[in-house]
Amino acid sequence: MTNSIVRIDRWQLNPTPEQLNYLEATVGEYRSFCKALSYVVMGHWTEIVDSPSRCAAVEKLIHKTSSNPNPKYQYFQKRFYKFPSYLRRAAIEFVLGQVSSFLTRYYDWQSGNRKRKDALPPRFNPEAGCYPALYRGQCVKFDLWLTVAQIKVWNGSDWIWIDVQIMQVRKRHLLAHSKSLSPSLIVRNGKAHLSVPFKLHPSKLGGKLVCAVDVGINTTATATIVSSDGTVISRAFFHRGGDIDRRDKVLGQIRHKAKLTKKLHKGFCKGLYRRAKGINHNMAQHISKEIVQFAHQHGASVIVFENLKDWKPKAGKKRSTLKQRFHGWLHRLLVQLTENKFVEVGGKVELVYPRGTSSWAYDGSGQLKRSKSNYALATFQSGKRYNADLNGSQNIAARYWAYKLKLAYRNGRQLLSSKSSGSKSRMPITLSHLWRDKDATLLSAR
Repeated sequence: MTNSIVRIDRWQLNPTPEQLNYLEATVGEYRSFCKALSYVVMGHWTEIVDSPSRCAAVEKLIHKTSSNPNPKYQYFQKRFYKFPSYLRRAAIEFVLGQVSSFLTRYYDWQSGNRKRKDALPPRFNPEAGCYPALYRGQCVKFDLWLTVAQIKVWNGSDWIWIDVQIMQVRKRHLLAHSKSLSPSLIVRNGKAHLSVPFKLHPSKLGGKLVCAVDVGINTTATATIVSSDGTVISRAFFHRGGDIDRRDKVLGQIRHKAKLTKKLHKGFCKGLYRRAKGINHNMAQHISKEIVQFAHQHGASVIVFENLKDWKPKAGKKRSTLKQRFHGWLHRLLVQLTENKFVEVGGKVELVYPRGTSSWAYDGSGQLKRSKSNYALATFQSGKRYNADLNGSQNIAARYWAYKLKLAYRNGRQLLSSKSSGSKSRMPITLSHLWRDKDATLLSAR
């Protein structure tokens, strides 16, 4: 049985001004209901927790039925007239989770588990910025071509149905292994869209190739397809120079403004920083998509990165731009986005030990030297000149295969220990070790 994952698509809506008012009123009504409900749940939490069904216990306190003619809190019947039952249950589940989270953190604080001795207790905020979950068939309906969404909204006096045009949908609803779940109505800054979750059951990829990626500064990402015997199938460079120039221009504007400012205040150049971050994120989205397409195209089932989670780069010499370039380096973001995309097609992402992948030659000739004028260029001890990032990506693949073939430990740093101290190579794992293992296997087969 394949593992399921959940991904969310954004379906943009195009409401009329009147419909937008109704949508905003619906979100406001739902939030008011959640706020009032949070006080009820907080006050009766002990009895709600002990009940067989938490949702039913909360409904008994607020909702009038033939079997429950006199609920304790009549306010909900008067204030929230004809509030849809499915929205009510969605609000109950949301508030139950919110109160449970707060009490867990509060009891944790009471037990003395605090970051500081003088840490203040957590505060419960009933003004949660939540959005209504629209159950299909009860609160939202779609036409066959997904061009119109029929949504149940609050017009200020009653709950009515309106037809809202859908401007754009994604492609996850077309996948055979996807199941659509209940969408949420998001209304923000005068715009509205549906946040539609999909439960995916991708089939596991079974290829015997890996795609090793070296995340660099001169070239954003360098990928290599490598088999278990060390054969390099394909190579690719991913670099968005135009985006980097736009980002560096924005960072240059920040640097210029900082020189003209005597004391930098909180929120200094907030808009420019947000713009630079947006450019970086957009660049990572595009490159991660290209890496996944490259790996999927060549039949790779695993994408391998260096484990640089806790690694902190050192700045260059005084007045050099190396510190700024490291600041905009696509580091963990590229790994995270690649993993998010690759698991959707049934692949997986692995991390290997990073030290030595770029400083040792892939052919086993020893340590290499980087050119001072062009740091992307490396010179082997044999005199051969080679791309440093490409060399690193091939060694990254070698470390993954060395562990899988039981040639090295988990981190893939060196070969497994032997009884004789002299027979073990002190060189970190490189691509050449896979070649030697292949030759040894062929000789033993003879």
